[in-house]
Amino acid sequence: MQFKSVLIYVVVFYLFAVNHAVCAAPAKDSCDLPAGAREELSKKYPDKRLVTLADPEEYDRKLFQKEHGAGCPGLARVNFYGDGKPTWAIVLISGENPRRRAELVVVRQGSEGWEIRSLDTTDWTPVVWREGPGKYDALDGKKTIQTTRPVIVFCGLESWAVVFAWTGKEVERVQTSD
Repeated sequence: MQFKSVLIYVVVFYLFAVNHAVCAAPAKDSCDLPAGAREELSKKYPDKRLVTLADPEEYDRKLFQKEHGAGCPGLARVNFYGDGKPTWAIVLISGENPRRRAELVVVRQGSEGWEIRSLDTTDWTPVVWREGPGKYDALDGKKTIQTTRPVIVFCGLESWAVVFAWTGKEVERVQTSD
């Protein structure tokens, strides 16, 4: 009987310790990049860093969180090329407001390593997210993109938005708001 009590005590203690360790583990940061991509970006853009929730001004940060929760404003995982390879749209910034410079890049893990493609640059602190396939009309009505793949939305909140889509041969862009 004493052995059974000791065994129960050991099992309860073990379960408590495991539960405590799992609950105490830090939550994954929504702005975490895969290790290899982080290193490649640091080499190619040593003076730039990823946009985080601390970067947009308070009003813009609240707008972003309203639509995207605790997501990272500078990072969106997206099957942009339609091939299922790990791909991210990333906003990198340098400098301080109002002289901040931002660059939108797409990073994809290929068989030879990480492929990095610059899509756009702008001032201030824009954000990025992905949208599903569909029809995207230009603000001026002169261009439409119809896509079967997810798209990247590069946005200066409450100011402008540009949609980027891969056609299978090239990246097309259309400004959807101003």
